[in-house]
Parts: sequence; structure tokens; C-alpha cells
Amino acid sequence: MLPSGHRMRRRDDFTLAVRRGRRAGRPTVVAHLLRRDETTPPLVGFIVSRAVGNAVVRNSVRRRLRHLVRADLDRLPAGSLLVVRANPPSGTARPDELAADLESALDRLLRPASKGRR
Repeated sequence: MLPSGHRMRRRDDFTLAVRRGRRAGRPTVVAHLLRRDETTPPLVGFIVSRAVGNAVVRNSVRRRLRHLVRADLDRLPAGSLLVVRANPPSGTARPDELAADLESALDRLLRPASKGRR
């Protein structure tokens, strides 16, 4: 379970991270990261739409993603906002496939931006 101090709850935070943050997409997940200069802990939110599957599948995907992100909380910069959006293939993806895609997306977001990109 994700610690309650790291859960994103406000709609404004979700919107800000998705619209202004950097994005890294993989087949099963898309991650949006907005770095802010604050001393608050990083906040993490999840978006799992109906396209992923029925309620049981969506909640299962959300639980698996929460478990995977918990291990990477220490890598996130303080004050950052991370939104993980599940794509439809995530409902049928194997756990190791989902973990690899999330890890790849986070690695891409956390490496320094190149000079030509924002």
C-alpha cells in the first residue's frame, strides 16, 4: 500500500501533472512527472479508465501499480507530482510486464533532460 502522505487526492494536482509534466509512455502505462521545488513529499496518483476492464480488473491493476510505485518512492524528487495512467493492455498484462514498463517509464522521466528537450 502507498503511504497516505504520498497519495495524490486533489483534482488540481492530477491536472497540473498531466498537462505540465514530462511524459513517458510504454505499452501498458504512461507516466507524467512534474518536478516542483518544494519540501513536501512526492505525491503519486493513478488513472485507470474503464477501457482497462471491469471494476475488478481496474482495481487489480491499480493495486499492482501502487505496490510497484511504493518501491520507487525514494527515487522521486521532493515536491514532485507523479501520475501513472494505465493503458488498456495493462488489464491483461503479466505482472512482470507491467513492472518492466513502469520501471522503464520512470527511468526515462528521472534521467536529466537533454538540452533540446524540456
